[in-house]
Amino acid sequence: MRLLGIDPGLRNTGWGIIESDGNRLTYVGDGVVKSDAVLSLAERLVQLHDGLTQILEDFQPAEVAVEETFVNVNAASTLKLGQARGIALFVPSKFGLPVAEYSPNLVKKSLVGSGHAAKEQVQMMIKTLLPGCDFQSTDSADALAIAICHAHHRGSAVHQTALMAVAQEI
Repeated sequence: MRLLGIDPGLRNTGWGIIESDGNRLTYVGDGVVKSDAVLSLAERLVQLHDGLTQILEDFQPAEVAVEETFVNVNAASTLKLGQARGIALFVPSKFGLPVAEYSPNLVKKSLVGSGHAAKEQVQMMIKTLLPGCDFQSTDSADALAIAICHAHHRGSAVHQTALMAVAQEI
């Protein structure tokens, strides 16, 4: 099963794709969708939309995982991140794909065993779990970590999504 992980950001949205076959994980690709800081917020969101749409068309994943928003001290930055995250949730949903969400601490814990692991530890585990992977940036490494987390938890995430869909129909 092909899985896409997305690390949303207004400036740089990381993406990483893996194949999951039981316990076996295989690296497929990674990169960053960038938006131009001189453009308006609306135009930047369109750039993210178009970039993610292209990735979905090119790689055709079966499921998508997106990192939950990390709230920081700067409210304006948090709102902009939330808008970029909205695009990251919207685009795969528009393609009819199931989208799971994971907290940064769960992603780290799934890979390293500690929810407060350093980025370097997470990146080392990505290279261990995905032999031959040479990720392009820290944003795409985070996205690969999200995809790996989803591979480990997707059974429960898919189950929760199905339950929520049934609950909405009632």
